[in-house]
Amino acid sequence: MSSTNQGAAVRAAGLAGRVNLQQYVVYFGFLAIFLFFAIVLKDSGFLTVRNLSNIVLQTAPATIMAIGLVFVMSAGEIDLSIGSTVAVAALAAAVTMQNYGMVPGIAAGLGCGLLIGLINGVLVAYVRLPSFLVTLATLGLFAGVSRSMTDLRSIPVTNETFTGFFGSGALFGIPSLIWWTAIAVALGHILYRETRFGAHVLAVGDNARAASVSGISVPKMRLAVLMISGALAGLAGLLYAGRLQAAKYTLGETDLMTVIAAVIVGGTLLNGGKGSIIGALVGSLMMGMLNNGLILMGLSVSDQMIVRGLIILAAVAVSLREKSR
Repeated sequence: MSSTNQGAAVRAAGLAGRVNLQQYVVYFGFLAIFLFFAIVLKDSGFLTVRNLSNIVLQTAPATIMAIGLVFVMSAGEIDLSIGSTVAVAALAAAVTMQNYGMVPGIAAGLGCGLLIGLINGVLVAYVRLPSFLVTLATLGLFAGVSRSMTDLRSIPVTNETFTGFFGSGALFGIPSLIWWTAIAVALGHILYRETRFGAHVLAVGDNARAASVSGISVPKMRLAVLMISGALAGLAGLLYAGRLQAAKYTLGETDLMTVIAAVIVGGTLLNGGKGSIIGALVGSLMMGMLNNGLILMGLSVSDQMIVRGLIILAAVAVSLREKSR
């Protein structure tokens, strides 16, 4: 009997070790990629303070979107419309700012993000349509809206207070984009790990029926996470507009793959029930560093897309394998 118990304990310890190892894959991967580029590109400026800080600044909008997607995927859903939401929010903010000033412009950008999240949430939570199909449809819908809002024209953002607050400014010597990233990650992590709301999100993603039986309102949770994702995509649109000092319909178009890769590589399961805000941050920085390193190596955009696709395939395989255990 004792030998049986010992064998079970050994197997449990081995399983725990594998799970713990998987939790830190993103950190090992980040370190490995960093060391690889540091060695290969030591004469190409990769390790300069300017280049490393640019990686952090350029990944700020993607990191903000990744935080929202962690909540959505942890609840067992998906949001494919974040790229279009970014463009609509940025354009709405820019157009409103030209006519009414900064505060109404900010409200318009965030409001568009919340509205798109609300539309997605109502269709998923209460009409009970699959989130993949709903957000795929709204991806195309709002991509068209963003193109028609300004007839494919770029809208300049000339309000210096806005561009400083959301883009090129600094506080205590730290760029505003880093402040936004740090605040979003901190608040997201607390909400996700330290509150009842976060626990309910994970419960819904792990087993929606069991969560409903235990008294959790599954439709409300699904609506909430999609609205969070929409709002954060709207904030990402403001950050893009502030950093680039312009808004255009192409903003966010290429971010979807990067954000999904960052979230999955960061430890969020594709089928829900588990995730990590900190992991998404590291995953986003890793994808930004990967893009930066590949550019310095002289690889084309198509090569970068191939690498990102391979990373997503590998991360999805690991995610589904862990979920099946």
